[in-house]
Amino acid sequence: MSKQLPDVQASSPDVTVGLNRVGVTGVEKLVEISRPEKRPIVLMAEFDVFVDLPSWRKGADMSRNMEVVDETLEAAVSQRAYRVEDVCGDAAERLLEKHDYTEEAEVRMEAEFVTRERTPATDKPTQSTADVIASATATEEGIHEEVGARVTGMTVCPCSQGMSAARAREKLREQEVDEETIEEFLREVPQPGHSQRGHATITIESEDGPSVDLTEIIEVARDSMSARIYNLAKRPDEDHMTYQSHSDAKFVEDCVRAMAEGVVERFPELDDDAIVRMEQSNDESIHQHNAHAERVADVATLRSEIDAQNRRL
Repeated sequence: MSKQLPDVQASSPDVTVGLNRVGVTGVEKLVEISRPEKRPIVLMAEFDVFVDLPSWRKGADMSRNMEVVDETLEAAVSQRAYRVEDVCGDAAERLLEKHDYTEEAEVRMEAEFVTRERTPATDKPTQSTADVIASATATEEGIHEEVGARVTGMTVCPCSQGMSAARAREKLREQEVDEETIEEFLREVPQPGHSQRGHATITIESEDGPSVDLTEIIEVARDSMSARIYNLAKRPDEDHMTYQSHSDAKFVEDCVRAMAEGVVERFPELDDDAIVRMEQSNDESIHQHNAHAERVADVATLRSEIDAQNRRL
């Protein structure tokens, strides 16, 4: 006869205070996302799984959370055209069903996604990586899903570049170069500025799921910085990236605004109430601190601001 084990988690806590998020983090799982008429996307993903906990219950059922993640991923592998954010949505919905004491379940996922491309000058095949970000929150009212990506690129400081241009202009005047030639030279030969590796993040959240192409989000994020960077770069490619980045110097604030413009232009089908989160962080090369900027807004607000800008132009 098997011994009945006590359900300690269901007992009352010593301090009756409710908790917003209780669960497990860092759960690694292999996820295969099917695509129509294309090879599936295989991701090594890391999941965080949470539920809220009422004040009268001592603990959550951690083993039940793990069971839900396993069941959900098995179901995801067997379905075609499965969106990465739906993996989180399915898991969150199952969590809500299996935990009768919880009102909200949340599942977050991050994974490295590899894309194939070609180098900008030598046209050689190479690869780039992006961090896929997906999450879902389930309540009795429905499910909110979020999908996005974090990419790495290059930025050049406009302020530093402006000082270099002023120095070049002064030296050319000393050599009695005429003003028209000076300005033409500075347009054709961007002056040096301190450069750094930048990290752009875009996520889009909506009640019914964003319904946007993840690769398009990655493209918007990569295009928001001064220049793209590549895993492989021959000398002509390095020259291309250096010239391009100095031709389009940007502050972190400029990068976030470029993301906003890119989202509005690339995703006209998004609902007005979809929430867009945009962040830019730069690993500063001449400072011990880093630079950061971000914006959170619904799509209707972003469209209004971009439309107003276009009318002024």
